[in-house]
Amino acid sequence: MSTERLRIEEHPDIAELRGRYERIGESTAVQAAAGLTVLAGLFVALSPWIVGFNTSTTITINNLVVGLAVAVLAMGFASTFRTTHGLSWVVPILGVWTIIAPWAVYLASHTTRVVLANVLGGAVVTLCGLAVLGMGLRRRNRKTA
Repeated sequence: MSTERLRIEEHPDIAELRGRYERIGESTAVQAAAGLTVLAGLFVALSPWIVGFNTSTTITINNLVVGLAVAVLAMGFASTFRTTHGLSWVVPILGVWTIIAPWAVYLASHTTRVVLANVLGGAVVTLCGLAVLGMGLRRRNRKTA
C-alpha cells in the first residue's frame, strides 16, 4: 500500500471528467449553439437601437444588460465549456425573462416593436440556451447510464 497521496486535481476521476467536458465543448453542435446564443444575446442587447425603441429607457437598459449577460455566458461556453457548463441553466431563464420583460419592467413600452423584438429575441435565446444545457446533460447522462 502506497503512502503517497494525490492532490485532488490529480485524481483520475477528475481528469476524466475534465476531458469529457473538453470534448463536449469542442463539438460542432456546442460551438454552433454557443455561437447562435452569442448572436441572439447581441440582438437582444442592441434591439432597442435596431428596432427603434431606445427612447423607452427602462426596457432599453433591461435589454442591454440581459443581452450582454447572455453574450458573455455564451462566449464562456464556446471557449471553456468545461468550467462554464454549470451556468448553462441561466441562459434559458434570461430568455424567458426577455419574453416577459415588456410587461414586467416598470414603465416599459408595450408597442408592437418592443413586444416582437423581446418575444422573438427571448425565444431564440431560450432555445439556444436549452440546446447548450441539453448537450451537457445528455453527455453526462449517457456516461452514467
